[in-house]
Amino acid sequence: MLFVLTVSTVNVNGLRAAAKKGFVEWLAATKADVVCCQEVRATAEQLPADVVDPDGWFAMHAPSAAKGRNGVAIYSRVEPDEVRIGFGEPEFEDSGRYLEVHLPKVVVASLYLPSGDVGTERQDEKERFMAAFLPYLVELRAKAAAGGREVVVVGDWNIAYDNADLKNWRGNRKNSGFLPEEREWLGRVYTEAGYTDVQRRLDPEGPGPYTWWSYRGQAFDNDSGWRIDCQLATPGLAEKVVDVVVERAAAYDQRWSDHAPVTATYDI
Repeated sequence: MLFVLTVSTVNVNGLRAAAKKGFVEWLAATKADVVCCQEVRATAEQLPADVVDPDGWFAMHAPSAAKGRNGVAIYSRVEPDEVRIGFGEPEFEDSGRYLEVHLPKVVVASLYLPSGDVGTERQDEKERFMAAFLPYLVELRAKAAAGGREVVVVGDWNIAYDNADLKNWRGNRKNSGFLPEEREWLGRVYTEAGYTDVQRRLDPEGPGPYTWWSYRGQAFDNDSGWRIDCQLATPGLAEKVVDVVVERAAAYDQRWSDHAPVTATYDI
């Protein structure tokens, strides 16, 4: 049976705040079948009812053990066959950075990869996460295939892969998010693990479209952003992507996050 699957991902930059600024209305209006959120920064008990368990959705939350940090969530219109929090690495099991759901034909995962900061423990944490996560991506693809499923890992990858993925690439070559070793690691996700960036499958040249803009200065108005929110799919699913849209707000004052939702449609 053929069907259309629409998956949306967005870093909400604090779901309690986003809910007051427009997230609730956006969720009610979206045509997506699955919505993945990152940087929720709240437990289910701290969130309003229309965000914890909205009508028409099965909601899964994976908060961080560190209060007010990280946190990922997935809303699905179809009840998952299986839900998994974390990817088996003890350091990150309760960090609120990874959540996956197994649907009839596809595994959908919400990822919030650490942001890092050169010369600090945050960058060390990012590197440890990447080292542990790559083999899991390989394992996930193999296990999903054995069960007749494709995979799409969506979220805030916190890495711009090449010059077309950020406006000021020259000025960021020594900054976390565009370091050579980070870009090389993401390249291995494409080659060794065999995932495809579905945005670049449809739009191989760029520039952008950017998905995150700093709140500082005129970054949003000048479209001086980064493309770090991505959907990476296994080849069988990637070849069936028919549309990818970055839902950039019409104006600065209409934003409910510093990231924009990235919504992809797959004709499975």
